[in-house]
Amino acid sequence: MTTPNLLSRKTRWVVIAVVVLALGGALAFWLSRDHGQQDALRLYGNVDIREVQLAFRQPGRVMQMAFDEGDAVSAGARLAALDAQPYREALAAAQAQVQVAQAELAKLRRGLRPQEIIQAQEALNQAQAVARRAERDYVRLSRLLPSKASSQQDVDNARAARDQAIAGVKAAKAALSQAREGFRKEDIAAAEARLAAAQAAAAQATTALADTELMAPSSGTVIARVREPGSMVASQSAVYSLSLDKPVYVRAYVGEPNLGRIEPGKRVRVYSDSSEKAYGGQIGFISPRAEFTPKTVETTDLRTDLVYRLRIVIDDADANVGLRQGMPVTIEVDTSPTDDIDAEGY
Repeated sequence: MTTPNLLSRKTRWVVIAVVVLALGGALAFWLSRDHGQQDALRLYGNVDIREVQLAFRQPGRVMQMAFDEGDAVSAGARLAALDAQPYREALAAAQAQVQVAQAELAKLRRGLRPQEIIQAQEALNQAQAVARRAERDYVRLSRLLPSKASSQQDVDNARAARDQAIAGVKAAKAALSQAREGFRKEDIAAAEARLAAAQAAAAQATTALADTELMAPSSGTVIARVREPGSMVASQSAVYSLSLDKPVYVRAYVGEPNLGRIEPGKRVRVYSDSSEKAYGGQIGFISPRAEFTPKTVETTDLRTDLVYRLRIVIDDADANVGLRQGMPVTIEVDTSPTDDIDAEGY
């Protein structure tokens, strides 16, 4: 028969064993949790949203400013406009020059009119008639010279008139040939070049007219309205400052010991102090050099102070609502090798 003291001792050992097992399980859970936390790298950074200074490419007088500070604009929205009348007039003048150049080129390509060719033919006929008469006069006076019925002077004058008439025939033939062949290829090429120059000037005038309207390059929020209607602005003088909705970046820094735990394309979670929402993103850029270097040659201890800049791209659609320019954020990078092990199939 078992004594009460023996039962009491056995009960105590069972209790001790249960307590030891419980403590061991708790320790194992704590160690596994701590290991999981070590797998998640925590970084700190700031939201970096791109800003654009918007300006006209042409100078002029501002006629309209359609948005105020704080207004949301969509891509392609008409933000502002200049007085376009001077540019419309310049475009009209350029288009008129194009028409003149087109007319000149068409004239050269068509050649002379039929009436002008007929006129050149008649001029040749007239020159030939004069040449025939001059030839007869010369022959007649030459025959009368032996009988002294004509003088040597008369013969010389007749010869000169005949030669002049022959030259006139040759000139008329050349004029008729030119009229039939049209203008030279070089003249046509020069006219084509003048037309191209006029068309280029018209295209420039068209572009200048279009530049009198300032369009939003992408969706964003107006953070500064620099000019007002009636102001004279020079080209490239900013009239709006626009904060872009996308992309939203986070600028962070990682210490040199943790540099090997991250890589471009690594998925991250971003948290802000203003809400509990986690924003998804991925590492897009890691600087190849340290931002802060204490000395030219670092010891082992000093090397731990080196930090490298990295850029995180936020891919959540509403990140532009919850994340603001310069906002401090916390970044969690899951550096667990689980995904890599699964990818290898082990």
